[in-house]
Amino acid sequence: MAKIQKNLSDSDMFKGWHEQPTFETEIDDKPVRLSVKPAKQDSAADINSAYFTPELQESVGKALLELKLNLYKQGIVDYQIKVSCQGNQVMLTAVPAKAKTKPEPSGNRPVQRGGK
Repeated sequence: MAKIQKNLSDSDMFKGWHEQPTFETEIDDKPVRLSVKPAKQDSAADINSAYFTPELQESVGKALLELKLNLYKQGIVDYQIKVSCQGNQVMLTAVPAKAKTKPEPSGNRPVQRGGK
């Protein structure tokens, strides 16, 4: 066996080496790429957003941001948006979220012992 030389470049190490053809390497054709059709969206999602164009999304988004800023200036942070339809108008109304309050114990007061 020959001694392995050190500090050889990659091209020097593989000089004179030829790979034996196998079923993996002997095919020279380019791979066939099948065209992929875009996935069809849910019909329910299509129905809900069919008339919501990008321009309309932008204008509604700006109006909702303005509403959020106005509510924040009033001190309202937690709110819900209610959607209603009146005639030819769709109304978005901000309703403050109900604050959860802890029920107070009925007449039971903690007893203080040993204090002045």
